[in-house]
Amino acid sequence: MQAGRLFGILYYILDKRHATAPELAKKFEVSVRTIYRDIDAISGAGIPIYVTTGRNGGIQFLDDYVLDKSFFSHKERQEILSGIQSLSAAQYPDIDHILKKLGATFQVGLTDWIEVDFSRWGSIAEHENELFRQLKQAIFEKQIIHFEYDNSSGTNSWREAMPLKLVYKDKAWYLHAFCPINRDTRLFRLTRMKNLTLTEAQFEHAPDANEHVFPEPQEMGELVELELDFSLEVGYRLYDTLDKSAITKNENGYIVKLTLPETDWLYSFLMSFGDKVTIIRPESVRRKLIEKYEAALNHFKEV
Repeated sequence: MQAGRLFGILYYILDKRHATAPELAKKFEVSVRTIYRDIDAISGAGIPIYVTTGRNGGIQFLDDYVLDKSFFSHKERQEILSGIQSLSAAQYPDIDHILKKLGATFQVGLTDWIEVDFSRWGSIAEHENELFRQLKQAIFEKQIIHFEYDNSSGTNSWREAMPLKLVYKDKAWYLHAFCPINRDTRLFRLTRMKNLTLTEAQFEHAPDANEHVFPEPQEMGELVELELDFSLEVGYRLYDTLDKSAITKNENGYIVKLTLPETDWLYSFLMSFGDKVTIIRPESVRRKLIEKYEAALNHFKEV
């Protein structure tokens, strides 16, 4: 127990930079006398921790002290490097230098185990990389941004926002930002953003972001329980899009049972399969899908 408490004290002070003996005693549920004995043990191990007295006194490390690599096992050092290497794979800027420096410090060889490329094919990738770099800067430096945006209905407008974080979900990057006009957080898809400008204006803090960056399914519309029958040749698409637990394969195809919000996305998804999907239930979804097909057919007949 003592060894675990010693490490707990170390990490707590490294995080807080400064702590008092009563504060540590309360946190670790021991006496103040025990905390002072622990501090003596830590100091005796060669770690530069010291105690000061007086009004602003307390327990702290020497300035700029960091844990020596010996505090991590070989496996832990590998896990730390693997985590940082994941940032490199996600094209996080300037991470390679840090990765090499830590690799040398930990004396652990680097294994090139992962590669990720979020950019799209073609010359548009360069534009997206620059946009990503600008947004990262705006988030870290809390700069208000202006940009041109095309929403899902095709309406073009100029927006102002306080950028909070970049989010990757379902094959697309989004900016989670606070919109001063609507006084609420919004999601902006990066592929619809153009002519981004980082202003000189900065914000101290934006109002708290929503608990969920992406809305829960029940917040997107009425939920429907679906039972669908897909042909064998579209199975790869089902496994690319849906959870495996929702799919049952048989000799004729795939039966899919799942609950989804009834949105335009649902009908676009079903229509993308053409005659390779049959709606077993509910009947209301089948009827609405027929209406959409008939509207599309009439549109092309009139052209």
